[in-house]
Amino acid sequence: MTEEKNQLIQELFLLQRVAQRINANLDLDALLEDIVSDVAETFGCSRSAVLLKDDATNEIVIAAVRGWTVKYHMKGDRFTIGEYGMVGHVAATGETYYAPDVSVDPYYQVSEHLTRSEVDIPLKSRGQLIGVFNAQHNELNAFSPDRIKLLEALAGHIATAIENARMFQKERREKELMQKELREAQRIQLGLLPGTPPVIAGFSLGGICLPSREVGGDWFDYIPLPDGRLAVVLADVSGKGMGAALLMSSTRTVLRLACEAGQPPGEVLSHVNGVLLKDFPTTRFVTMIYGILDASNRTFVFANGGHPHPLLVDSGEARFLATEAGLPLGIQEGCFSERTVHLEPGSRLVLYSDGVTEAMNSSSEQYGESKLRSHFAGAWATVETLLDDVRSFASGHPASDDITVVEIQATEEKPHRQG
Repeated sequence: MTEEKNQLIQELFLLQRVAQRINANLDLDALLEDIVSDVAETFGCSRSAVLLKDDATNEIVIAAVRGWTVKYHMKGDRFTIGEYGMVGHVAATGETYYAPDVSVDPYYQVSEHLTRSEVDIPLKSRGQLIGVFNAQHNELNAFSPDRIKLLEALAGHIATAIENARMFQKERREKELMQKELREAQRIQLGLLPGTPPVIAGFSLGGICLPSREVGGDWFDYIPLPDGRLAVVLADVSGKGMGAALLMSSTRTVLRLACEAGQPPGEVLSHVNGVLLKDFPTTRFVTMIYGILDASNRTFVFANGGHPHPLLVDSGEARFLATEAGLPLGIQEGCFSERTVHLEPGSRLVLYSDGVTEAMNSSSEQYGESKLRSHFAGAWATVETLLDDVRSFASGHPASDDITVVEIQATEEKPHRQG
């Protein structure tokens, strides 16, 4: 009796271990290998296996097996449901089947010479067959009714573990596919940004765009105009992620088509706004600064559609440049006033997205306009030093928005009409 009690305790421990593995191991192959090994050892089975149903072929496939002395069947072998052996019979009926003496059983097919008794139990999830649990023993009538009930309880846990692991694998595959698509989208989006800045006598230009996610809604560009002037644009689509990136790409196309004729900035923004009012979702909008740099007379004429005011640094003084009118694009019809800036040698004009001024540290303090102005008051300041300063301020706090900066710096080199 003591030996029987010890065996029962071991079998109950097995049931507990399998139940624990349901959440601890989501690798289906490793999970099933562990289970069949544990069952074979605990029950003294000559063979223990799990076969999974392939709905596409109406077959069951050996997914894990332990305890062979002769390898009649290997992992990956397939059997037609209802046609091969006890496992095929159980898969067809959905009911447990026990052969206390396999030598006289009509369904038995030899898979292990030492086998004298065998039990096969259906694995079900939500009432649907997903596989068969197989246990064989080298003694006649080795599976008592109580042991079969225990194995049926074990099979229930195995079915749950299989479904959990499959769901995890599906989610992992979907996540991997999404990551792959995001990397491809990021590669495409980065390709839409300018590479090296254009070379213009009398000016030095630099820009950078850092999405807070794989892709984002910020964008900047340098667009050569037919008369030799240079259009400079910085825009920010509301929202984040893939949706914002798609709308940014559309806005880029619209803007590039609108500025081909070299029209004044206010007219260009009006045209883009009209297109976006027709095509953009009602909950989305774009803030944008669009300006034209004329190197021959050192002027930058710009219009602002709801974007943060550009920062002009001249003679050691830094000030923000407002315009009289200009709502974000895609909200309603309106006009966009223009402002002309004279850029004398040594002066700098900084365009930026709100990801700079709204960057937060761990205390929920924003970088703000004052820090931006103070930073560029130094003659040594560049786009790169600004980004370093913002990162230092945030102290590892993750960016919640895209960060984009463009700097136009007037140099001592003599400007001339391009083209």
